[in-house]
Order: sequence, then structure tokens, then C-alpha cells
Amino acid sequence: MATNVHEGEHPVPRRGSNSGSSSTSSATRTVRAGTDPFLVVCRCFSFITALAALLCIAVNILSAIRSFKNGSDVFDGIFRCYAVVIAIFAVLAEMEWGFIFKFWKVLEYWAGRGMLQIFVAVMTRAFPEYSGERQELVLLQKIACYLLLSCGLIYIVSGILCIGALKRARQKKEVSRDQAVKDLEELERRREELEALLVEDRA
Repeated sequence: MATNVHEGEHPVPRRGSNSGSSSTSSATRTVRAGTDPFLVVCRCFSFITALAALLCIAVNILSAIRSFKNGSDVFDGIFRCYAVVIAIFAVLAEMEWGFIFKFWKVLEYWAGRGMLQIFVAVMTRAFPEYSGERQELVLLQKIACYLLLSCGLIYIVSGILCIGALKRARQKKEVSRDQAVKDLEELERRREELEALLVEDRA
């Protein structure tokens, strides 16, 4: 019986039967599928905390404008400006930018971050409640204050329980996993290029 493959000659693998490529793709999907639910919960909580801090910023800006317009409450207006600046740092800490942790290392730890949030909440709450005047602003101030205060307390308790350290460890693991996925994708792309060159040389 005649065969197309001569003795001592190995058959060239066709491009359609790339079992190695499919195994690499399945390995990539397996690595990607492992999303950490703990980190998802932490990100959701950070979003809520940042939202509360932004609400405090809005309240303090409105209060500062009101104080400067009255003329007699200039010191209260200056106090509100400081509250806005500190609240901005609370928002940036929730975004976890590297340069923030570089200069303010304490914000990397949950207990320190919680104390900052409580301080911003207390500054926001220090607002004179004038009867019958701008009650909607007072209500907004209470909501922002107690929401951020609750987030700060949760941060402090979680920091004492070392949950923040657990989050940082899992984040490092997630970064390593993402890098492994990128490496696998690069290897797969390079393999396909080499297979294409091999087919062209055989043609």
C-alpha cells in the first residue's frame, strides 16, 4: 500500500490541529476564571467609602460658600476649606494610588485610613443647625457624616483584625496571576507566528 510519508520523514503538523494552542488557551481561561470574591467585596466597600467622602466634600463646599456669603462666619468657611482638602485625601486613599501611599504610608493601613475618615466625618458634622434655615443642607450633612463615620469605624475594626493585610496579600497574588495570563497569551501569540512561518517554509 502506498503512503505519502516516506520512511524517516516526520509528518508536518497541520495548522488546523493545534492541540498545543488549544491547551494553552484552556490554561489561560483557567487562570482568568479565578476571580477573588473577597477582593470584589473590598472594592465595593472602597467605592461606597469614596462616595461618602465625595458627599462630605460637596457638603463642606456648600457650607463654605454659605459661610463666606454671610460674612460673619469667615472662620467657619476656612474650617470647611480644610475639611474639603482632607476629604480629598480620603478619596485618593480609596483609589489606592501609589504616590499617595508613597508620601502617606499610614493610609495604606486600614486603621489609619479609618481614623482619617472619622476625622473628616467629625469636621463635616461640626455645622451650626440654624432653625428653619437651609434644613436640606443640614440633612445632607448628617447623611454624609454618619455614612463616612460608619465606614471609618468598619475600617478601624477590620484593620485591628488584620483584614487589610489579608487584602494586600491577595492583591499581590492577583497581580501575579494577571502577569501569568499575559505571559501565556504572549507565548500563544508567538507560537502561532512560528507555526505560520513553518507552514510557509513547507509550502
